[in-house]
Amino acid sequence: MKPAAKAYTALIMLFLFAPIAILLVFSFNEAKSLSVFSNFSLYWYRELFRDAETLNAVKNTVLLAFSAAAVSTVMGTAAAVGINKLRNKYLRYAMDTVTNIPMINPDIITGISLMLMFVFVGRLFGAATSLSFWTMLISHVTFCLPYVILQVLPKLQQMDRALPEAAMDLGCTPLRAFFKVELPEILPGLVTGLIMAFTLSLDDFVISYFTAGNGFQTLPIRIYNMTKKTVTPKMYALATIIFFVILALLLISNLADSESSRSLKAARQKKKANI
Repeated sequence: MKPAAKAYTALIMLFLFAPIAILLVFSFNEAKSLSVFSNFSLYWYRELFRDAETLNAVKNTVLLAFSAAAVSTVMGTAAAVGINKLRNKYLRYAMDTVTNIPMINPDIITGISLMLMFVFVGRLFGAATSLSFWTMLISHVTFCLPYVILQVLPKLQQMDRALPEAAMDLGCTPLRAFFKVELPEILPGLVTGLIMAFTLSLDDFVISYFTAGNGFQTLPIRIYNMTKKTVTPKMYALATIIFFVILALLLISNLADSESSRSLKAARQKKKANI
């Protein structure tokens, strides 16, 4: 790599990660200042764990993210299997287009349209309140689902189509063949899709803001409400914890992809050796 390219890459990395580095460092600052590091302290971490409202928002966010990720993974895997079995190229093109719409559509449009739909359905059935945890869960599944499909579908396309057929020839039912043969092959894509859905749900603000009920507040909404007054350094401590959790999930995802690539390469080499 040329020196100019190295310098450019270093500059981009500095631009991307300098704010995160500052946040990490000043989460251990004893004072409130973001310009002067007075003394190393865990004071803001202790303050964070004493803030019941923020901890409740964290609990709500994690519960929502896990639920949305689990539902999205199950539905996305089933959808990917169905799309992979389509033989009509026009129908497959239509399904690919429909899958991409939630990713391309601006979040604010998705949030407003979902809110209007939930309010309409709620009034249609005479519900006392139209927005709740369940409306947020449906909304998060809506925008997480395409990402799971796009992670699982390539793994299905890489898999030898004869494997599930061979399993069924040996006496497996289609469902048993899927769990015994197909699922292990697509597991790395499934894990990656699960992690991606979890992180997307954890991070979402716009769609959550429009579809949240009065009794359910996620962490992004909590932080937004705090900005109307002041954001205390305990939010830096919380952001630091979240950063390392997401980093761990990304490492797991990358390890799963690496293991899948190694297994696929070994299988191809074995196949060539047998030939």
